[in-house]
Amino acid sequence: MSKKSVLGAPALVTVAALALGLTACGSDDQGGDTKAAPTQDAAQPRPAPPEGGAGKETPKPKPEEKWDGKVKVLGDGSTSYTGPQPNQPKPAKLKPGEKPPQFVVFSWDGALEGDDHLFSHFREVAKENNAKMTFFLTGTYLLPKSKATMYKPPQHKPGASAISYATDEHIKDTLRQVRGAWLDGNEIGTHFNGHFCGAKGGGDWSVAEWKSEIDQAYSFVQNWKTNTGYTSLPPLPFDYKKELVGGRAPCLEGQENLLTAAKDYNWRYDASSPGDFQIWPSKKNGIWNFPLQLLPYPQSEKQVLSMDFNFLYNQSGDNTKGDPAKYAQWRKLTRDGYLNGFNRVYHGSRAPLFIGNHFEDWNGGIYMKAIEDLVKSVCKRDGVRCVTFKQVADWLDAQDPAVLERMRGLDPAQITDWSSVVK
Repeated sequence: MSKKSVLGAPALVTVAALALGLTACGSDDQGGDTKAAPTQDAAQPRPAPPEGGAGKETPKPKPEEKWDGKVKVLGDGSTSYTGPQPNQPKPAKLKPGEKPPQFVVFSWDGALEGDDHLFSHFREVAKENNAKMTFFLTGTYLLPKSKATMYKPPQHKPGASAISYATDEHIKDTLRQVRGAWLDGNEIGTHFNGHFCGAKGGGDWSVAEWKSEIDQAYSFVQNWKTNTGYTSLPPLPFDYKKELVGGRAPCLEGQENLLTAAKDYNWRYDASSPGDFQIWPSKKNGIWNFPLQLLPYPQSEKQVLSMDFNFLYNQSGDNTKGDPAKYAQWRKLTRDGYLNGFNRVYHGSRAPLFIGNHFEDWNGGIYMKAIEDLVKSVCKRDGVRCVTFKQVADWLDAQDPAVLERMRGLDPAQITDWSSVVK
């Protein structure tokens, strides 16, 4: 397949990064419920309805830290430093002529452990298939509804949110899963807080407003014990100031100002770009840009964005309970769409495949089943590494920039003589 035939293919109507199918608590104007919204087009997002060594003195801890000999507990005890994250691969520079690994990133917007227990389920799916995943935690999912007004969203009233606040039990369950996921070797990123899209959403926020949103996302994770009163629960096993290195903006809106803001936090990547073809990543404003990608939709010459809601939208619109008679067909189309994208680069340029999801049950849960099918199908294949966004950034940073530049010029489906690329 030529570059012209791949990159020139028309795109299906695409939508991106909606909420998690939860009703919201408190609109700005009337105190009623609102619903968060995905976007219609990858290029022009818009909202739509339904996410110490020997002989040395042990250093004295800072006032906000406590030290018990093994774990450095931070702040109010919500987080801690337990050492480097376990189960992390060591990035290696490509040798001359070596074919790159085929990276696949499965990412989850919101990362709430709800009654469906999908967070814990996909942790197990990852373990069983040699995979690591990125979980973009929504900060307000660790803030009780009774403390909602602690959240000061840009351009909205205190406590306003386009998605629901979690129940007390869901907060506890989510903390348990976040803790376990990090220890497994998965990444905890951020999906920010109130999931505002469209007017007064991320696309309208200034750099200063994005910094406020980011600061609050940190705070809700670093101070969940104070905010919830759950002081008997163990701290999260990581220092969030160090571990958080990237995120995905709700509805993929506002990346330009978000990137400017993110530089002050030393973030290494952003996954908020509203869509691109399957090519090797480059940097924007000094930060790795990891977009959702356009994949070949089955039985069509068109492309669909690599996120669950995009498949939903092209199968049953924004109706999350479509015709049950079509569920089996839609599940296969979804799985095959992802596989089309995978096979195109696996047998071609080896550009990373980036996939976005929500923990949801749309159309009988077929999109979750399709993703599980995909994980089981690809993650154990020769040369494939199912990894986190942070791990992809680690690997890219270890490579020769000139090699990466040549790789960016490859057509996604191009069969390559790697000795001419990796020199």
